[in-house]
Amino acid sequence: MKIYIYRYGSICEPDVIESFKRMGLSVDEETMEITRKDLSPAECVQRVSPKIIDGGYSFVFTINFFPWLSDVCRIANVVYISLIVDSPVLELYSNSISNPCNRIFLFDKELYNEFHRYNPGHIFHIPLAANTQRTDMVIANATEEQKSHFAGDISFIGSTYQEKCPFNRAKLNEFDRGYIDGIIESQLKVYGYNFVEELVSDDLAERFLECTPGSYRFPEGYRKNNKALVSQLYISVKVAEQERLRVLKKLSDSFNVDIYTGSDTSSMPHIHNRGFAKSLTDMPIIFNQSKINLNITAKSIRSGLSLRIFDVLGCEGFLITNYQAEIPEFFQIGKDLVTYESTDNLVELCDYYLKHEDERREIAHHGYETVKKYHTYDTRLLQIIDLSFPAKSS
Repeated sequence: MKIYIYRYGSICEPDVIESFKRMGLSVDEETMEITRKDLSPAECVQRVSPKIIDGGYSFVFTINFFPWLSDVCRIANVVYISLIVDSPVLELYSNSISNPCNRIFLFDKELYNEFHRYNPGHIFHIPLAANTQRTDMVIANATEEQKSHFAGDISFIGSTYQEKCPFNRAKLNEFDRGYIDGIIESQLKVYGYNFVEELVSDDLAERFLECTPGSYRFPEGYRKNNKALVSQLYISVKVAEQERLRVLKKLSDSFNVDIYTGSDTSSMPHIHNRGFAKSLTDMPIIFNQSKINLNITAKSIRSGLSLRIFDVLGCEGFLITNYQAEIPEFFQIGKDLVTYESTDNLVELCDYYLKHEDERREIAHHGYETVKKYHTYDTRLLQIIDLSFPAKSS
């Protein structure tokens, strides 16, 4: 069986490709967008369509959704499988999600609830995964010097969102600013339920976009939903920015905290900014060697489990994460990982687990075994293929 994978540079792509090859599939990769980010959809179609139409592929696969590629697959009568790993993915508002060739897999149940109606039987909810075979090897081959270099009490890998928070460009009037600030402060106090969109009216969303230079506008062929756009791309990202800044500052005032980021951390004088970490070679060692790995899920992920949760557990790392509604569906809280429900609660948990090494190690090992048994890419991609090509009853 031969498949075609269109790549844009997601950190998931190498693991997915490796897993497909372990299944015995022949994989053709298109990598032009990894280095050429300015490609237009028309240029992509011109490059890709002859290969798909004449390639004899069993299916086409991408991380996240490309409307133009779905349209090509519809014309070529080839199944198009897309695994959504980010949120928001504004391309999901394209009318192309209704193409019958699509098999779209969403990691967030709230995303599924929002979109499955536009293509019933072709849109699915499924959690993300980890590549334990790769990370096991990286950790096993790490030198003592590398392990020592990346060891730490509390580690966080990721952006604080300050440099990529489009909300910060908004020039709101005093009333709208006060109202939205109230939404942000309220959402910061609640874990497991995102209510931002419920509090944003259509009029407020339109005013917000009008007063925000360079604001996103849905292109032709998309379903316009400005409430969702403003809630997810702007306000929820601002909530995430504020949560990360406040949480990391409070933790670093009391504990030794390492952050691996390119973000400005000057507002947190006690934090140790260690720069970027390499995804495939550094991150597994950091997760494995840190006493506590911290996950702060972006608020635009409304109920689902971010990739970072699987990454950390798949490296046998001890994880404390904010509570998400879907965690109990896939992991046992207190056995596979630990969740916090407020900043004060997080401080207490960090203090406790830094002092209880045996409990940390037991939870980290149990979480690793759970991922290895149920949540590897080998398991997940087999599930995706089974759902994409259901056996016909005789």
